Amino acid sequence: MEGYEEFRYQLNSLISTYPPSFIYIHDPAAPRVTGSVIRSILNDLTRSDEVHLFYAQINAVSCFNPRLLFDTILNALAEWSPSWEEGCSNWSGPAEFQGHRFNESFDAFLHGLRAIRTSIKTSKHSGEAKGKARAMDTNETEFRLVLVVERAERLKETMPELLVPLSRLSELSQVDITTILFSDVRWEQIRPSLGAAPDPYFIDIPPLSKQAVLTRLLSLYPPTPSTIVDANTYHPNLKPLYNQFLSTIYSICSPFTADPDELAYIAAARWPGFVQPVLDEYARHRNGRIWEVPESEAEDGSDDIELNEIKAGEPEVMPPAEDTRMRLIKAFRDSFIVALEQLYPRQISALSWSQVNYPPENFLSKPPNEVPSIPVRLPDIDSGGTLLSGLPRMAKFVLVASFLASTNPPKTDLRMFGRGPDERAKRRRKKGGSPRKSVAKGTAVKVPQRLLGPLPFPLDRMIAILGVLLEENDVDTRPPAPEYSIPGEYTEMEISRVAVYAQVMELASMHLLHRVSAADKLEMSPVFKCGIGYDAALALSKEMKIGLNDIIWETDDSYA
Repeated sequence: MEGYEEFRYQLNSLISTYPPSFIYIHDPAAPRVTGSVIRSILNDLTRSDEVHLFYAQINAVSCFNPRLLFDTILNALAEWSPSWEEGCSNWSGPAEFQGHRFNESFDAFLHGLRAIRTSIKTSKHSGEAKGKARAMDTNETEFRLVLVVERAERLKETMPELLVPLSRLSELSQVDITTILFSDVRWEQIRPSLGAAPDPYFIDIPPLSKQAVLTRLLSLYPPTPSTIVDANTYHPNLKPLYNQFLSTIYSICSPFTADPDELAYIAAARWPGFVQPVLDEYARHRNGRIWEVPESEAEDGSDDIELNEIKAGEPEVMPPAEDTRMRLIKAFRDSFIVALEQLYPRQISALSWSQVNYPPENFLSKPPNEVPSIPVRLPDIDSGGTLLSGLPRMAKFVLVASFLASTNPPKTDLRMFGRGPDERAKRRRKKGGSPRKSVAKGTAVKVPQRLLGPLPFPLDRMIAILGVLLEENDVDTRPPAPEYSIPGEYTEMEISRVAVYAQVMELASMHLLHRVSAADKLEMSPVFKCGIGYDAALALSKEMKIGLNDIIWETDDSYA
């Protein structure tokens, strides 16, 4: 890729000659692109005759515990792929290592690395190796292992005890292996204390130039018509317009992110709508075109024209004129900014955003002074729009319960939601909420919590509030269940289902709930924050027929 020539030469020279045992690569701008470049370099080296290389490139996000980390590394170095037919078993090593478990501890992992070395040497001498190992010269016994850990900063959070051993992996295992930690944060931020880890060989990746980013983005232009959108959306004749479109995207988004993958994601969402006025104008001219009947056929009195002749006379899609291009860019400029705000944090998918934000019809047929900027419809989570309308009924109850848990103080739960056995089905609060008390002059006014932002809440508290909401507002929609005769028994069964917890995780993945506690801490209830605002919660509560204002705690109605 353009812009990585120096890095490719440097890393290729290090790995193929005398690599250091510990390398740290830092790229804050485009880490995913750099990760693909590293994989490409190692793949090229495995196919070359300069060095007999075996490598494993793993991600510290997916390998979130030691067992998973060790198994993933050993399987990749041994070129072993677990299969369903073989019981999804991990690599077990050569015959003399049968029965060993290489994932129980770091010491067992070191034995696994030595087992891989023994396996490679044995396969070379016996001629039973596969792939590149079989192509090795039997007179040469030297080979090299490389371990690449992407998102290495996650090791400090999930497995800090492994940072020092991984940095000294070659020394501890007595195997020719190079450890490469790759991250978008600097080594100083994840370095273990007390100087236990050696200083790595640093490689800093400079930011890509504008031309390099645009070249990569332009290379992603589909060579064939897309099957997802209109076939003419990515017509080859529109590639010059796409190049100018990318330049505008870069100039607007580069102060916030210059990652080619992120810019490509934004471009994929905005391009179909950006080019739609051009395609509409092309379709209007094509449908209104009159194909003249040849004179020879007119003299014969024939009114039939072959379909192939008509298609041959159809005009091709052509890029618009310069003034039309400037008009499009001016009209869509505001939507580029909104696309960045919505798509960069992944609040909505590119396909959904593109479908919501299509331009009006006959855009280019109107005079420029009569057409304002493209109206941007924000599919925001606070609008109660597309993200909330398609949610299941239980998910909507979960969101309302989460909003109440993030808004009401915990000490008010008993007063707001406490119900006796006879009150569960018949309690009805008066509309309008509790009356406001006048504030004495000179007293500081308390701001409602819903204006200050959401508070974190444990999952158990939200589930308890969910049970109250279901008991009071969902009874009429339930199927007959005569086996549940005790009041509240059916609700207790509902909130204990796995489906409720699955809905919570699904809402967290959609950023409608935000998890604030560590995922690996199992000794306490997970802690979340609500990701929707008051307007969205009010819209959901009206749909579920919940009196939201009656169960929100007002700050000026607090305890004395």
